Amino acid sequence: MDPVLTVTVVSVLLGAVIAIAFFASYFSKRRSEVQSIAKLEPQADPKQHVRPPQAKKSHSKAHSHSAADKDQNKRHHPLDLNTLKGHGDSVTGVGFSSDGCSLATACADGVVRVFKLDDASSKSFKFLRINLPAGGHPTAVAFSDDASSIVVASQMLTGASLYMYGEEKPRASDETKQPKLPLPEIKWEHHKVHEKRAIITLVGTSASYGSADGSTILASCSEGTDILLWHGRTGKILGNVDTNQLKNTMAAISPNGRFIAAAAFTADVKTSLGDRDEADDSRLGQMDCFSDSYDFLLQVWELVYSKDGSVKEVSKAMQLKGHKSAVTWLCFTPNSEQIITASKDGSIRIWNINVRYHLDEDPKTLKVFPIPLHDSSGATLHYDRLCIAPDGRILAATHGSTLQWLCVETGKVLDTADKAHDGIN
Repeated sequence: MDPVLTVTVVSVLLGAVIAIAFFASYFSKRRSEVQSIAKLEPQADPKQHVRPPQAKKSHSKAHSHSAADKDQNKRHHPLDLNTLKGHGDSVTGVGFSSDGCSLATACADGVVRVFKLDDASSKSFKFLRINLPAGGHPTAVAFSDDASSIVVASQMLTGASLYMYGEEKPRASDETKQPKLPLPEIKWEHHKVHEKRAIITLVGTSASYGSADGSTILASCSEGTDILLWHGRTGKILGNVDTNQLKNTMAAISPNGRFIAAAAFTADVKTSLGDRDEADDSRLGQMDCFSDSYDFLLQVWELVYSKDGSVKEVSKAMQLKGHKSAVTWLCFTPNSEQIITASKDGSIRIWNINVRYHLDEDPKTLKVFPIPLHDSSGATLHYDRLCIAPDGRILAATHGSTLQWLCVETGKVLDTADKAHDGIN
C-alpha cells in the first residue's frame, strides 16, 4: 500500500476518534448540568410556595391581634356586656319589660326600638321599629301589660302626647299564610296631657297590692308640678297629684302599685328675706317642703283600690324629712317597703315607709351613707340616677358618664366604671 495513503487513512481515523471523544465529553457534561438543574428545581419550588403562606399567616395574626385590641378598647368596663347599636340620635328613655326579655328605647330621631334580649351577649339583636307620628319626639317609654304593648311619651309643639302601641291581631284569612312579625298599632292616644309641658319620666308597674286586679298602672311626670296616673290597657286617667314645688325631677311607683313618690326641684330657702319678692313668698307659701329647719321633704301618695280592683282615689300618705338639699333621684326597694334617695346634700338615705301613717306614725330613716364620689378637688358629687337590683342587694348609681355599684347594706363601693358611656348622659 502506498505509504502516503496509509498516513492519510490513519490521520482521518485518529481525527475521528478525537472528534468523537470531544463531542462525547461535551454532551456528557451538558447532561450532567441538566440533571443538576432538575434536582435543584424541586427544592426551589417549596421555598416559593412556603414563604408566602408564612408571611400571610403572620399578617393574619397581626390583624387578629389588632382587632382584639380594638374590641377591647370599645369595652368600657369588664362588666360591659354588650352595646345596642342602630340609634340615629341620643337615647332619651329606656324601659325593660316585666320578664326582662325585652328592652324599649326612645330616641331623639323619632323612633322607638324594642329589642329582644333572648341572649344579652349576642352580637346582633332583633328589634321592632316603631315610627312615631310626624312632628313628635319620644321623651320616655314604658311597657304596659306585657312585652307586646308599650306606651310612649312624645313631645310636640302643641304639647305632650301619650301613645299605647300593641300588636295587631292577625286576621282569619291570614292564619293559613306564613306568620310574620306583628306590626304595632296605636290602641289609644291622648294629647296635651300636661298642657305644653314635656313628660320627663314615664313608669309603670303591675298593681298587686290589696284588692288591685293586677292591671298595669302608669305614672307620667311632667317637667311642671303635676303627675298623672293611667290605666295601661285602656288609657283611662286614674288620678293626678301636684307636688306644689317649683318643678318635678322624676316620679316612681312602688313595685306592688301601692305608693307613688316624687322628687322635685325646690327653691333654696336659705336666702335672706330681702332677696325675695312677693312672687317668691307666694310660691314658698304653697310648698310643703318649707320649714324652719330647712329640711327638704319628699312626698309619698297612696293608691286606694276599690273592691273591683280599680283605683278609687290617690291620697297623700307621708313626707320623708331629713335631706338638707334637693333630692335628685329615688327608687323603691323590690318589696315596696323602703325608698332609697340621693340628694345634693351629698348623702344617700334608706327610708322605711312600712308604717301606720294613718295613725300619724312617721317613716323612719334606716341608714344614711355619704355619696362616695368626688371630683378632682375632693368635692362630693351628687348622683343623678338610681336603680336597685331585683334582689335588693346592689344599688347602681350614675353621675354623668360615671357608673357605680354600691352595697345596699353598707353603702360601700363594689365597682366603678369611669366612662360607662361616650357621652355625658
